[in-house]
Amino acid sequence: MYKLEDLEVYKLSVEIRRDLSDFSKSLPVDEKYRLKDQIIRASRSVTANIAEGYGRFHYQENIQFCRQARGSLFELKDHLSVALEESYINKEDFENKIKNIESVIAKMNGYIKYLQNQKSKT
Repeated sequence: MYKLEDLEVYKLSVEIRRDLSDFSKSLPVDEKYRLKDQIIRASRSVTANIAEGYGRFHYQENIQFCRQARGSLFELKDHLSVALEESYINKEDFENKIKNIESVIAKMNGYIKYLQNQKSKT
């Protein structure tokens, strides 16, 4: 049995959470309770939902929490688009962050598929 911290999708999500936490510190003060708060909440939601799903007894519950985490990853893409539109991030940094998020989305899809396969075996 693996530990939560051994899951590749969890490790990558933690990296995104840390990266976006650092990025959010560069946002203007007037975005503190708007964009900054939304980015922090969504990035924390990703890892929290993976963790909560991992702790559930049934595969279907884990899958549902992973879907929630995936939704938060898409939410982060939108928040970064806003940051780009408002010129809070340059195009290159935006593209790198989006690429990293999309990589985690792909990993998440693979993990969900794995869980669905495990569920069908029971």
